[in-house]
Amino acid sequence: MPEAPLLKPEDGVAEPDRRRRWVSPLLRRILLVNALPPALLAAALLYLDQYQNGLLAAEVEAMRTQARIYAGGIAEAAVRIQDDRAVLVPEVARPLLRRLVEPSPNTQARLFDTAGLVVADSRVREASGGAVVTEPLPAPAPRGALSDTVSGLYERVLGLLPRQALNPVVLDTTPDAQSFDWQPDLGPERQAELRLALEGGVTPYIRRTPDGRLLVSVAEPARRGAQAVGIVLLTREAREVDARLFEIRASVLGLFVLALILTVAVSLYLARTLASPILQLAGAAAEMRQGKGRSGSVPERLLDRQDEIGILSRDLQAAARALWARIDANERFAADVAHELKNPLTSVRSAIETLRRVEDPAQQKRLLGIIANDAVRMDRLIGDIADSSRVDAELSRTVAEPVDIGPILAVLVELHNTTRTPRDPLMELEAPDKLVAMGVEDRLVQVLRNLLGNAVSFSPDHGHVWLRAREAGVEVEITVEDEGPGIPDAKLEGIFDRFYSERPRGERFGQHSGLGLSISKQIIEGLRGRISAENRRDAAGKVLGARFVVRLPKA
Repeated sequence: MPEAPLLKPEDGVAEPDRRRRWVSPLLRRILLVNALPPALLAAALLYLDQYQNGLLAAEVEAMRTQARIYAGGIAEAAVRIQDDRAVLVPEVARPLLRRLVEPSPNTQARLFDTAGLVVADSRVREASGGAVVTEPLPAPAPRGALSDTVSGLYERVLGLLPRQALNPVVLDTTPDAQSFDWQPDLGPERQAELRLALEGGVTPYIRRTPDGRLLVSVAEPARRGAQAVGIVLLTREAREVDARLFEIRASVLGLFVLALILTVAVSLYLARTLASPILQLAGAAAEMRQGKGRSGSVPERLLDRQDEIGILSRDLQAAARALWARIDANERFAADVAHELKNPLTSVRSAIETLRRVEDPAQQKRLLGIIANDAVRMDRLIGDIADSSRVDAELSRTVAEPVDIGPILAVLVELHNTTRTPRDPLMELEAPDKLVAMGVEDRLVQVLRNLLGNAVSFSPDHGHVWLRAREAGVEVEITVEDEGPGIPDAKLEGIFDRFYSERPRGERFGQHSGLGLSISKQIIEGLRGRISAENRRDAAGKVLGARFVVRLPKA
């Protein structure tokens, strides 16, 4: 059979796009899959509202406690009783408030009376000569480029993430957030706010100022007994909270960067070990399709790999070699077919040309007999060629099933012994009643008929043919033995080749095409079995006949 033409892009088969890309589609998928977990982890860890709120809530609670202590001290030491009412004494309250605040750096305290007027300020003191001096608070801690970058990145990421509807604290980050000078509206005209402050209901105010300070303010009433004598407003820069947040954010970002670097490195490694080899295999397959892979176009480094890529490479190489072997076998088969058909056609043509010139009836009859025999031979040859071509395709689509060999052997033996002539060999069967093998019944019958027919044709007159079957481990073994001349030792392997020409003397011309044993081998090997030929010998080594052995998987 001639080699099938190779497909071209214009034949409707899409040519694979193997243009070099900076990032292959598979690498993009690997990067996406590998980067997703650290990205989700980073997003979850960057979402530090809960941690920040916890720190700020603890800071607020600590400042409330501190403000209550200040308010209690002022209510006890800076108040005098006048007409059964407690009255705040500013001259005593001012130095007392300064002494209370001194141990707390970055802190400012103010004292308001019940009318909302400022009575004392921890930053203000009287100098000699009655001058009033305002002491500045420490400058804000300098923030480096790393701190600004981390904080800015955190804020931007946090802005993209969903925020909780209810937070225990509210952080004011507007550009006009108040500084240390902030105080609630406690003037006389704001009676509601003043009453709220005297009752201790002023909400803590937390803000980020334009100069980077994180400030927390709380207000607590100073009471003497059940009477409110003033309001303590305490404001502090929460540098410890900022430092802890920066440490956490920097750690998270550092871990994320490290995870991202490792992810990219692992992705590149996977791409190098997976995506690139797959592209190389695709290129090798394309070269095979174009007819350039007869000797194998898969790179050796892929064939040497011991992973799935190596298995795929070796299978692709084996498939390519098997394909080329099949193509070569088809070419040889086509050449053999042409040769075998040419002989009878030449004989027919020669007989017809001679027949035109011969007038002797006897010679004409002989020439017509030659033409008839050649026609029979060509008919059998063409039938066997068609059967041989169908065997592989049919077996590839057929699933082997359990087949009971015993009844088949018994029917074949009985059919031969019933229809044989007195000179034909007698056929004997040695097999159990039930012997099950994996196969296709019709094709197994075809093989057995070929082997039995071959044994009968080589057997002498009044001879014997033995058909035996038995279990042999995980296989079923079937043997066909005859009393013929045997097989030349040099032909034991070639006897299964197509158009094998050794035939018994005296056989009528055209009875065999030389394909019977070849088709039998195709069928048995297609059923994952084995077939072999050998000679029967006696103790002295004399050939007693031929033996064909078929082994099939046991069901």
